[in-house]
This record gives sequence, structure tokens and C-alpha cells, in this order.
Amino acid sequence: MNKPTFVKNKEGLYRVRRGPVKAEEILDQAATILLDGLKELEALTRPTDAARFLQLSLGAEKNEHFGVLFLDNRHQVLCFEKLFSGTIDSSMVYPRVVVERALHHSAAAVIFAHNHPSGECEPSSSDKAITERLRDALALVDIRSLDHLIVSRTGWVSLAERGII
Repeated sequence: MNKPTFVKNKEGLYRVRRGPVKAEEILDQAATILLDGLKELEALTRPTDAARFLQLSLGAEKNEHFGVLFLDNRHQVLCFEKLFSGTIDSSMVYPRVVVERALHHSAAAVIFAHNHPSGECEPSSSDKAITERLRDALALVDIRSLDHLIVSRTGWVSLAERGII
């Protein structure tokens, strides 16, 4: 089945080029629109901006997913990648892969993100530990770790705002 083609007109309104679409397809397009908006910002300076996109991209997932927003030296968004998928309550995250992808994108900074399918966004001790490991690994190649956002359908938590990163 072909993915729907969403067409944007001069007024910034969207329409679907083919018949009915599933809610999931609309949400995927909404996430794309939000990511495009993030890329247009002069700099990503507020966790709220990233969190809106990340909630839409990861919040409704039934299993844990870990992704990274890659940023340039002015904190403009280069791209977002989902790097790891796991089970209902965990995901294996490999610092080597995160460093590799950051270098691939020539990122100067990153924002980590993962979802909690349970809906509870409080960071676990494992969340704090992997944040520290990733921060330390990326620091070795002069890439700044700006935040780690934990998202669900209904909320989000910024580890930077909590003083954890």
C-alpha cells in the first residue's frame, strides 16, 4: 500500500492526495511537520520545542525506543534518528553507535530521547546511568550532550531541567 502524499498549499494548509488515511499516517506526517519546524529554528533552545516533536514521534510506542536529535554548533537541528528499540520497559543503548552516528552527521551537540510506554516519565537509575555514559563517550570527541528527554503520550521530563545532565 502506498503511503499517503500530504500536499501543503501556499497558506500552509495540508490535504491528502489520495483517499482515506489511518490515524498512524496522520501522526507520522504531524511528526514530520514538527521536525521540519525544528529544523527551521535559528537554535533549539527550549526543551518544550523538542518535547512536542518527541512525544509525537515516540510517545505512543508500545515498546521503548531510544533516539537522538543531532544538532550543529549553533544548536540547529540536523536530523533525528531512532537508534534502538526494546521491550515494554527497557531498551539496550550502545554508546559506540551513538558516537558513530553523531560523527556521521557532523553533530556538535545532541539531545537524547526515549519513551516510557508505561506513561510514567520519571527517570530510572538506568536512565540516569546511560545518560552519564553517553555524555562521557561523546565528550571524548567534543560533542556536547544538552539534554535527555523522557516522553510518553501525556507528558515528558527533561533531565537537563532536573540538573541530571
